[in-house]
Amino acid sequence: MATKYRVGVIGSTGRGNYGHGLDTVWREFSNTEVTAVADDNADGLAKAVKRLGNPRGYADYRKMLEKEKFDFVSICPRWLDQHRDIMLAVAGSGVRGIYEEKPLCRTLREADEMIAACERNNVKCAVSHQTRYSPILEQVEQLIADGKIGRILEYQLHGKEDNRGGGEDLWVLGTHVFDLTHHLAGYPLWCQGYARQGGESVTARHVQPGNEGIGPLAGDNVGATYALPSEVSAHFRSVRRTAGNPNRFGLSIFGSEGVIKMTTGYLPSASFLPDGSWTPARTGKKWISISSNGVGQAETLKDGGLHAGNVLAIRDLIAAVEQDRDPEASIRDARTAVEMIVALFESHRQGGARVDFPLANRDNPLTQLTAK
Repeated sequence: MATKYRVGVIGSTGRGNYGHGLDTVWREFSNTEVTAVADDNADGLAKAVKRLGNPRGYADYRKMLEKEKFDFVSICPRWLDQHRDIMLAVAGSGVRGIYEEKPLCRTLREADEMIAACERNNVKCAVSHQTRYSPILEQVEQLIADGKIGRILEYQLHGKEDNRGGGEDLWVLGTHVFDLTHHLAGYPLWCQGYARQGGESVTARHVQPGNEGIGPLAGDNVGATYALPSEVSAHFRSVRRTAGNPNRFGLSIFGSEGVIKMTTGYLPSASFLPDGSWTPARTGKKWISISSNGVGQAETLKDGGLHAGNVLAIRDLIAAVEQDRDPEASIRDARTAVEMIVALFESHRQGGARVDFPLANRDNPLTQLTAK
């Protein structure tokens, strides 16, 4: 008889809810069953119980973990402030795998504790950076490996630059582009960054509690340059309320023979410019679309949403547990994305100085700013 894995779901209605479908994705697998769900909001719990097929419901995830035995748990809330505590409790409860909403957590110290808990208990943890599972990303990787854009020179990274632009954009959406950049280019070497608020350099008097449990936050205009292996550079920028049409959220990879642009998501929009001058208006070269079937091919996959990425993430997580390996989008990779975010503020705290990776400061640099 095939193994039937028991799954627990932890949500928090009004404080991050259930993320982007991290609760319902388990319904796609015949070898998994959601047997219990926890939510500290009574109305949200009742709706989750109904939505998930009437599993047992708990108002406190700690009580659920005491009474239930799980193989896998989804930690669903988008808000960051609960991630560390929930992760430590789940990792110590006897589970084998965890699917965690992004961004991972608020500080590198929290990330270190979460990874240590997983390692101590031999728990595999995947984080919901869904683009990592995209077949279009595989096509992008193949273009790079085949030298179609020549030697890689630089990456340009953008958040959505909407009302969240600046520090919030850096945290909530930057996590996706930093995770992709680390995956494609390797672990960063150093960072130089800045943060500005209302035209002024950010100081302690600008720091306020961030939305979605991010913690102390500031900056409506933030940016950084990163040194990557093989003399490649990356540049991130987010300015509030400057979103273009179409949205710029994503990354561009510039090489000596061309450019690749891609957004994020399970089926991101992606295109390839075979032009080493990067100026198609002058050369007449055309952008060519990239689909899951290859360059210039029509897209045949139907589901391009985050759900399709979640399905592949869970499939990979189950395989990672069974094969005793890291998931594709692992908790360690997610820590690197957090580290690239924090590095911007740490460099700003040091007057724009270059800060080396791994960062020595494992706390939130904005809590260490002066008022001047």
